Amino acid sequence: MLEITGLSVAYGGLHALTEVSLTVREGQFVTVVGPNGAGKSTLFKTISGIVPPVAGAIRFDGADLLALPADRRAHLGIAHVPEGRQVFRTLTVRENLEMGAYTASGTKQWSHTIERIHTLFPILAERAGQLAGTLSGGEQQMLAIGRGLASAPRLLMLDEPSMGLAPAVTDTIFERISQVHREDGLTILLVEQRVAEALELSDHGYVLETGRIVLDGPYQTLLADDRVRRSYLGIGDG
Repeated sequence: MLEITGLSVAYGGLHALTEVSLTVREGQFVTVVGPNGAGKSTLFKTISGIVPPVAGAIRFDGADLLALPADRRAHLGIAHVPEGRQVFRTLTVRENLEMGAYTASGTKQWSHTIERIHTLFPILAERAGQLAGTLSGGEQQMLAIGRGLASAPRLLMLDEPSMGLAPAVTDTIFERISQVHREDGLTILLVEQRVAEALELSDHGYVLETGRIVLDGPYQTLLADDRVRRSYLGIGDG
């Protein structure tokens, strides 16, 4: 579904990504992990069209994404839930969800998707008329994910959904992400710093460090790697 080959991105001469290649097949749950500043968010911004690359190729279901503006990429079925939630604070919860449904598929499937969103996150139905800026951090994250789902995407990209949230709230968020993948078959690409939990959900994982993919494989392969265990899971060699 998504194929990235030799992707390089630079800001002011500094390389944020260097020859990154990864693949997300339809129906997969793929996670990209790595430290702060590794280039994870830059990767997502490049896929969604916010940041231009200096080299490489990105194809989505056969289409050349780099030849398309950001808004057209959304209409192909790519939803990007950004780092830091970025809800429309002065709009209501319902209006935020409606903003997510502007794509052709989102508009067509609105009655189904809004019902599904409310099933996953009942609090969004309860707070439908409330301004998004008055929600708690966890509720705003649920809203951001709901807004992404409102576009009826084929690929949902989630950038650090646990950021700034209490562990119990994060557990709920991860449960819902896993649920929509498992029950709806939605393809998911996740960037996350909670490495163990994120990889456990995944079919395949990539480790990104200083703009380069240094390791990839299924969960058990990554979990068994000494570098991952030591650097990301806090497990020593012994």
